[in-house]
Amino acid sequence: MKVAVIAANGKTGRLIVEEAVDKGLDVTAIVRHTNQTVAQHVLAKDLYDLTKEDIETFDVVVDAFGVWDPEKLSEHQTSIEHLISILSGTETKLYVIGGAGSLYVDDTKTTQLFETPDFPDAYKPVAVNMSKGLDSLRKSDIHWVYVSPAADFQAEGKKIGNYAFAGEQLMTNEKGETFISYADYAAALVEEVVHPTVDQARISVYTKA
Repeated sequence: MKVAVIAANGKTGRLIVEEAVDKGLDVTAIVRHTNQTVAQHVLAKDLYDLTKEDIETFDVVVDAFGVWDPEKLSEHQTSIEHLISILSGTETKLYVIGGAGSLYVDDTKTTQLFETPDFPDAYKPVAVNMSKGLDSLRKSDIHWVYVSPAADFQAEGKKIGNYAFAGEQLMTNEKGETFISYADYAAALVEEVVHPTVDQARISVYTKA
């Protein structure tokens, strides 16, 4: 299986590359600068400069792009829309590293996490813009999977392997906790790539205990 990872030099991107290589996949790191990953191949190119010809030969493209600059938060939507435009009409499947803020907190799926009173105001603009990216995917005709982490997404957390998949609703473990490490998230995403269970859908992943 040929896999490309966009923004592979980022924290999550590097971990996903490592997991994919460990699983025996043929991995290309798409980066703007010098490659810092263990990928077998490298494509040095900005996301917005990617063309259909660049990516149509891949079975899977993983989008690990992210931005925190308040002036650029709309790129959480515009970057996905660019990928949709170049993936349209292909069989290549797009996996997007999503956010937890758009997960629903009720069985009726009417209230998203970022709409709850305790959601930090500082993170709300990011969550709203990431949610718009998900909306763009829902309206598209491409093959895609949006993978949301648990609410507490731990950059330095350990890889313990005790994760579980869920759907559109925010899930907690038996202690009422909702967290996952970047390392376990990467492992879960690659598991879904290798053994796909959904298409044109959002899934989520969290630590069971």
